[in-house]
Parts: sequence; structure tokens; C-alpha cells
Amino acid sequence: MTESTETENPATQDSNESQEEAVKPRKPNPVGRILFLILTAICFGYLYYRLNGAAMREGLSLLDYMSQVFSNVNWIPWLMLMIGYSLFYFLIDTLVVTKALNWFLADIKYKDILPIRASAYIISIFNEQIGKGAMAYYLNKRDQIPGWEVGSVMLFIMFCEVFYLLIWATIGFAFGGSNLPEVFGLIPYIAVGATLFFIVWLLYFNGRLLPNNKFRDRRILHAFRLAQPWHYCMFFVLRSPALLAAVVVYTTALNLFGVDASLLNLLPYLPVIFFAAAVPTPMRAAAITFWVILFPENEGQMAAFGFVQHNFFILFNAIIGLIFWRRAQRELFTD
Repeated sequence: MTESTETENPATQDSNESQEEAVKPRKPNPVGRILFLILTAICFGYLYYRLNGAAMREGLSLLDYMSQVFSNVNWIPWLMLMIGYSLFYFLIDTLVVTKALNWFLADIKYKDILPIRASAYIISIFNEQIGKGAMAYYLNKRDQIPGWEVGSVMLFIMFCEVFYLLIWATIGFAFGGSNLPEVFGLIPYIAVGATLFFIVWLLYFNGRLLPNNKFRDRRILHAFRLAQPWHYCMFFVLRSPALLAAVVVYTTALNLFGVDASLLNLLPYLPVIFFAAAVPTPMRAAAITFWVILFPENEGQMAAFGFVQHNFFILFNAIIGLIFWRRAQRELFTD
């Protein structure tokens, strides 16, 4: 009995250590930080150039020009609209995470994921992907689910989000491509390339392509080995209400900022802008810049809209996280 325990302990200890390593935050890459800071500087430099030019054409200083833009916004309806959308997004986002965990790991209830997902929004202010890593750490500590397996589900979600946004961008291009900037003509080609990549991806993880290759057996790829085509389809179905709601909300919000916009115009725009918003630059500078580029005739309104819209969304989500924070702490640190 004693000998058996002694021989098992090292293996158990190694397993625990590997799980701790899986969820332990990694040190940020300084090269990546420098590149993102350069990108941010370029974005804000471009914004300054466009906004200052617009202000000069109006015979105003930049400060007076932007003050005029902000004073013309219908703020109360906009605030109510964005609060409702943020809450709706939170519920859909939590549903997607819950279903993904149920598919590949364990039967965890929706109400038990709410505080985890909400608390991760606080960290997501700085980086959405670090927020997902925090969720993996949380589930590992609270439910003793192996860290590598939770991490694999988070990777599955991030992977699917890219294709989900691309699908909607392609649909938007199909309906309103003639009214879009010329660069959007690349969308069909990107979609074809992504489709071919996705087919190869499925064949590889189903073992039909390179069956003797062991890379797919890594624990961090656990969810991809289990995933079937219907899992990817269901992700798209479950996630899509959030984007469709965003198209309506953002179109309405643009009109409240004094910019004429239609649903068909925004359908291909939003997936691209949301993808840019995932870039971990301070204040989502890339996404704000995209709005000015896509609506060049309304530089001031679009800069104000992009800044307020994206930052309100992530900050209000963080407030939702604070509401659930005490419960999350209690579940995480109470034995």
C-alpha cells in the first residue's frame, strides 16, 4: 500500500505541475509590445492628420471641431442602446463558452459560467486573449479541469471567431459589395483560401490526412481532435445573433452621431472592424482608425464614434465583471 502510494505521487505531482504550467500566464514578448506601440502611434498619427485637416476646412481648431462633433450627439438614446446591446452580447458570449465547454470537457451549467466570463471581461480591457487565458486558469482552480484541456477549448473559440467573422464579411460583401471600398474585393479570395484551409484542418484532426503525424495528439489541441463539422456550424449559429444585433445597434448609433448608414453597408464592415478591435493596442486604435477610413466624408463623427463605441463596450463589460467579481473570488478561493 505504501509502495503504491510512493510510486504514484511523482506522477500525480508532475501532472499537477504541468496543469499549473498550462494556465500560468506567460511573460509578454517585448518585440510584440514594441510593434503594437508602433502600430498605435501610426494609427493616432493618421487620425490626427485626418481630423486636423477636417477642422481646418471648417475654419476651426481641432479642439473646437471635436467639441462641436460631441455636442451634436444624441447621448441618452445612444447610452440606452449600448447598455442593452452590451448585456445581450454578454449573455450570448457566455452561452457560446458554456456550449464549447460542454461539448469537449464537462457538463458545466450556464449560470456557473456567468461569473467566470464576466470576470474575464475585466482583464479583456487590455487583451481579449489574456481574458480567455484567465478563464482557463479559473476553471482549472475551481473545477479541477486540466488546464491544457480548458486552454484547448479557448483556442477552439478563438479559431472559430476568425472564421465566423470572415463568413459574415463574405455574406456582407455578397449583398453590398458594389458600395464598398475597392480593398474589400479581396474578401472572396480570402474566403476561398480560408475554406480550403478549413477543409484541410478538418481532415487532419479527423485523422484522414497525415494519420501517423503526432502533432494533433498534443493536449492543447484536445478540443480540435474531438470537434466535428457540426460543432463549427453550431458555433456560427450560436454566435451570429450577437453580430446581427451589432449591425442593427451600430447602424442606429451611427445615425445618432449624425452619420447616414444602412444595415447592408455595415454588414461587411463590422466583422473587419471587430477583428481589428481584437488587436491588443491601447484604446483599440486600429478599430477607431478603420471607422475613419471607411467613412472618409465624416472624419470627426467617425473618430468620435469609434472611440466612444469601442471603449464604452469594453468598459461596460468590465463593469459587468465587477458585479460578478465577489462571487468569482468566493468560488475561486473558498475550499
